[in-house]
Amino acid sequence: MTGLTLGWLGTGRMGTAMARRLIDAGHDVTVWNRTRSKAEPLAAAGAKVADEIVGLAETDIVFIMVSTPKDLAEVVTGEKGLLSAASRPKVIVDCSSVSIEASAAVRAAVESKGVGFLASPISGNPHVVAEGNSILMVSGPKKIYDEVRPYLDAIPKTSVWVGEGEQARVVKICHNLYLGLLVQSLSEVTVLAEKSGVPREAFLDFLNSTVLATDWVKKRTPDMLSMDWTPTFTTELLRKDFDLGLAVARQEEVPVPLTAGTMQMIQNAIGRGHRDDDFLSLFEVQGDSAGMKLAPRNA
Repeated sequence: MTGLTLGWLGTGRMGTAMARRLIDAGHDVTVWNRTRSKAEPLAAAGAKVADEIVGLAETDIVFIMVSTPKDLAEVVTGEKGLLSAASRPKVIVDCSSVSIEASAAVRAAVESKGVGFLASPISGNPHVVAEGNSILMVSGPKKIYDEVRPYLDAIPKTSVWVGEGEQARVVKICHNLYLGLLVQSLSEVTVLAEKSGVPREAFLDFLNSTVLATDWVKKRTPDMLSMDWTPTFTTELLRKDFDLGLAVARQEEVPVPLTAGTMQMIQNAIGRGHRDDDFLSLFEVQGDSAGMKLAPRNA
């Protein structure tokens, strides 16, 4: 499939960054968002804006990035969703983070109409996406993945096909569980060091120089020092993914004690008012729990 028209449904922070990559790569993109004003920046970049969801159904491939399973069902199978249109796209690619069950239900509805469906969640926040360093995990029929891959690969650094069914949902959930565990672990050891008299900047400088260093921690170190919780991925969204992960673990009978404990710290952060903050605010909550009022530090 080459030279096809693309639709993009959902232009929040992540959706906008991903769609912009397709536009900048020179593709013909039509976008839709419930709040039209959020789609206007993409129009300024060269996209067309559809008045209704069914306007996207006339494109060849429609990408979706929405927040919840309910949203996904509504925009695909709802009364005014993609499948309600007289003409339908060849393929729907859903990049949202939803449950396995929700994805399978939408896949069945889509495929019953003769439309291909790929689950394709993404690793990376909007800044990482904009820099071209994200990664897409994709599952669905391998033949469809191979046909659509030139468009998929215009968004991330690379895409990885992980199976014929809903495996991409599992990969995304496991990825975000690991990310939450990483932040909570980093918060605990940094607070312990700082309360013991080690300057935060010195401890993080040391940690980032060891074999345990990660690019993500290095990149977020300035935010930990300045305590800037401008959201890249909110605590509320992390809680959603931990809910999904704990449900999968229960279904598969896999013990996840660290995940369960971290879920309570995420809940603690939300209860303390950090629902819409970046999930790195877990660091501040860990300080509160240790009886410390953490203050911004200079790099």
